[in-house]
Amino acid sequence: MSDAEVLFERRGAVGLITLNRPKSLNALTHAMCLQMKAQLDVWKDDDNVVCVIIQGAGDRAFCAGGDIRALYESGKAGTPYVLDFYRDEYILNAAIKHYPKPYMALIHGIVMGGGVGVSVHGFYRVVDKTTTFAMPETGIGLFPDVGGSFFLPRCPGEIGMYLGLTGARLKADDLFYAGIATDVNVASSSDEIIAELAGGELSGNLMSEISGHYVVQQEREGRGLPPLAEHREAIDRIFSAGSVEEVLDRLDAGESAWAVDAAKTIRAKSPTATKLAFRQIREGKNLDFDDCMRMEFRMVNRVVAGHDFYEGVRATIIDKDQSPKWQPARYEDVSDKDIDAYFAPLGDRELKL
Repeated sequence: MSDAEVLFERRGAVGLITLNRPKSLNALTHAMCLQMKAQLDVWKDDDNVVCVIIQGAGDRAFCAGGDIRALYESGKAGTPYVLDFYRDEYILNAAIKHYPKPYMALIHGIVMGGGVGVSVHGFYRVVDKTTTFAMPETGIGLFPDVGGSFFLPRCPGEIGMYLGLTGARLKADDLFYAGIATDVNVASSSDEIIAELAGGELSGNLMSEISGHYVVQQEREGRGLPPLAEHREAIDRIFSAGSVEEVLDRLDAGESAWAVDAAKTIRAKSPTATKLAFRQIREGKNLDFDDCMRMEFRMVNRVVAGHDFYEGVRATIIDKDQSPKWQPARYEDVSDKDIDAYFAPLGDRELKL
């Protein structure tokens, strides 16, 4: 296989994208975002390409997110790479969301952050038994970006708020239950799916044309409720609160191990980033996709100019001491006015879609 970071090929009627950094869990670089956007533009006007499929190389991950170390180093050095990356990543996310041809993500292994951005906005999101999803950004002083403002509040009930504040990890059945996955494949390999679509006359629902796949709208054959469904009542009741502090109060009032764990998890994350996530998810419910991306670009500009992103990355990825020193360290010290500043317009630096 080529050592290029991202591979493009035609297989019959399929335009195939392969994220090709398996040793780095297929983490996205700025160049990858630019190349994918350019190739999608070419295939959009190619009548021989009927659908686009994206997959990740290797067994461990579809895509574990952006190359956080590179973003950290750029931000610390004051170079333009970090904001160039986020701008062009968000432009790519929007291109996928609005793509005029069927776009299918074959998601195996780890999918987080930027990997979610290049998959969840496509029409088909096919997961399997190896898939592990999360949006853990508040743990590094960031927020659930790449369109999290749009898709999280559109999950059933308050599931999106729960995922955004806790960074909870989901497996295949939970992903389908939350509407993040459209299909669960338990029978076919990715190569078999690609080959079947590449060689067929494609029309209507692509997944209906693939033999051997399993769509979990069908009976789950006594496997029981997925974990999210088991906690759904509590999630909707607790995470419908009007503030992060009220969410924590409601969790503290519960006595279940689930509630205790959720509260502990949220308290370990950046108070500023957690309040940003809360605001963006509430705001995003009433915005269209492009306005969500513009809002996120305003937010990320302020995040990379601040403290907690660098401290979170240091503690998690650089020094790996898992002991971030957030500033401020207490929720009560993060005011509404502080959060408002992250959402202020950027003037001539606004994201252009």
